[in-house]
Amino acid sequence: MMNKGFCFLACLTIFVCLVVPNASPQDSIKVGIILPLTGEQAAFGEIEKNSFEMGLEEVNAAGGVKGKKMEFIYGDDAGKPEIARSVAEKLIRTDKVVMLGGGYGSSETVVTTEVAQQNKIPFLVNTAAADKITERRWEYVFRLNPPASDYPEGLESFLFEVVKPKTAAILFVDNEFGNSSAKSFDLTCQRLDIEVVLKEGYPRGEADFKALLTKVKQANPDLVHMTSYITDGTLLMKQAMELGVTPKLFVGGGAGFTLPDFQRAVPKAANLVFSSTLWYQTLPYPGANEYYNKYLKVFGKETEYHGAEAYAAVYVIADVLERTKSLSAEDVRQALAETNMKTVFGPVKFESFWGMLNQSKVPTYVVQWIDGKLELVWPKEVASRDYVYPIEWDKIWK
Repeated sequence: MMNKGFCFLACLTIFVCLVVPNASPQDSIKVGIILPLTGEQAAFGEIEKNSFEMGLEEVNAAGGVKGKKMEFIYGDDAGKPEIARSVAEKLIRTDKVVMLGGGYGSSETVVTTEVAQQNKIPFLVNTAAADKITERRWEYVFRLNPPASDYPEGLESFLFEVVKPKTAAILFVDNEFGNSSAKSFDLTCQRLDIEVVLKEGYPRGEADFKALLTKVKQANPDLVHMTSYITDGTLLMKQAMELGVTPKLFVGGGAGFTLPDFQRAVPKAANLVFSSTLWYQTLPYPGANEYYNKYLKVFGKETEYHGAEAYAAVYVIADVLERTKSLSAEDVRQALAETNMKTVFGPVKFESFWGMLNQSKVPTYVVQWIDGKLELVWPKEVASRDYVYPIEWDKIWK
């Protein structure tokens, strides 16, 4: 015969499960989002988390997915591969997420996608660009953003039609992303018959580029192409200005050169610097300008392609979870594979090309910092403003 204490506890348990919010794991659908929320890459993590949260609020306000709230559980990889692995494992094994999203740094994402594949948990990468991530052809790994080898596509026509450089220096952070980007731009130079007079990587966290920039000055290239994050990108341009390194143009390979923090940190040195980009708010993608304006209103600062990638990923994740037959990993993976939708970041459809699997593809563009504002300058038909070229650095940097 049951004692009264046992009966009371049983009744209380039933009451809590029925009445207390979040008492049941079925009340929300959990998705793990891996970002660098601390450390050197935290500026990227901030703009992406803000965008994830903004999109999540909109999805849940519209009814969520399958009649349930979608819940994001964030994992901070701190921009370090050794931390990234444990973060991914915790989200999968302890938090029991149905899929993973995020993925900023390529070196970290190479590790976290390995964890996802080993555990057969779908992972939608939205920023990490090293070609290797989808070249491994892992069926549980999908990428919304273009690979690093695509980044120079828009830039290539600008160089061919406008600048016509004869020589180039290629500088890059020595990691998965930097090496992929440098290799890709080297191929661009080969196609355009541009002689690479200097190609050199530098360690992540480098604090002094004067020796490297002195080599650049001695080589005297027509253009300097840099693949850098925010801290190293700002320091490269600041010290280039101090040393009087004056090629025909400086070009960033995306990453730190499109962040508003780049211009705020070194406004004079950043002025008229070009960069490849994957997105701009005036492009004819559904909701692109609305996203940009809402972000500006909510957070009081500008957003750019990293934020747009994250915001688009929210809607892809919601679409996938709405379409999946069940929340099993295999059904979610199958729904991801069948994705074909338009987002603020452009079309998202996962295909196999150039040896990559589950890779989406969008055009790339060229932006330029002009008088404190990031402007879309190429191709001409979508430009928000005419590019400024040629550039007299001596006059600008006085």
